[in-house]
Amino acid sequence: MLLILNKDADKTEIKIIKEKINKLGFEVNEIHELNYHILGIIGDTSKIDPGIFEVYKAINKVTLVQEPYKKANRLFHPNNTEIKISNEIIGGNKIGVIAGPCSVESKEQILTISREVKKSGAKFLRGGAFKPRTSPYSFQGLKMEGLELLLYAKKQTDLPIVTEIMSTDYLDSYVENVDIIQVGARNMQNYELLKQLGKTDKPILLKRGLSSTIEELLMSAEYILLGGNENVILCERGIRTFENYTRNTLDLSSIPAIKKLSHLPVIVDPSHATGRWWMVEPLALAAVAAGADGLIIEVHNDPENALCDGNQSIKTEKFSHLMDKLKLIAAAVGREM
Repeated sequence: MLLILNKDADKTEIKIIKEKINKLGFEVNEIHELNYHILGIIGDTSKIDPGIFEVYKAINKVTLVQEPYKKANRLFHPNNTEIKISNEIIGGNKIGVIAGPCSVESKEQILTISREVKKSGAKFLRGGAFKPRTSPYSFQGLKMEGLELLLYAKKQTDLPIVTEIMSTDYLDSYVENVDIIQVGARNMQNYELLKQLGKTDKPILLKRGLSSTIEELLMSAEYILLGGNENVILCERGIRTFENYTRNTLDLSSIPAIKKLSHLPVIVDPSHATGRWWMVEPLALAAVAAGADGLIIEVHNDPENALCDGNQSIKTEKFSHLMDKLKLIAAAVGREM
């Protein structure tokens, strides 16, 4: 439920209204910008009679919100959320590019790739330390050693690091060392993990589940937001459909849809979406044209011998050419790289 206040609303009356909302057992999300002043009521308001608020002179209109997500809802937060990480922003006018290997394999590998992607214009370094794999026999990552190597690469390049968390067991270490904590598609509905991440102030990159709807993605984000952490970045990485030519089906329509429904920034992962390196470039370009706030791209210096997902990783020189093309598309839609 949204309480739209009059521009000249009495501050004392506003305080009384907020206290009344709290007494009813609900949280108030207050939005006060130049042209509007809104009190958003967080929780299940289906049993509240709007008439109990319409009696106040300060209230211009009471609007019912049908969507089950509140804090992630654009109605509760009309302006786009911009998330600052180090000296970079995701969600602003600039397109944020995250690049690096699927898995951290060695000191030489991660250092080589990190230097190359930074030279090409990437602003963040990705790399898996812990890797969730369909087969228990597949490479599972270097684990904490992988995280240490990411930190080494960060020290050498000053690139903020992005890596996936698998459980709360390593949460303290991730909060201390990782710049953007990634929640993978398989953990999108791991609600206990999301609740714990909500208690931190770390930027969270939340990937869409394999067969999840847009509403389910936003509801997962709601768990984090409700905990107090407003630094959530949504990631479209393809969904499972009947088509099996590509690894997944990239849902580009989710970009404008999410931006209409939510204020949270949206980035796209064309690597996992397709599973084919040669499709990464056209879909990365299309994602920026469709309004994505960023990209997360798998880049490897030797994909033929990669320990994980080499077939969907582009080489460093290919990434450099892609960044040049992305500048043109960004400029065409009034944005920057």
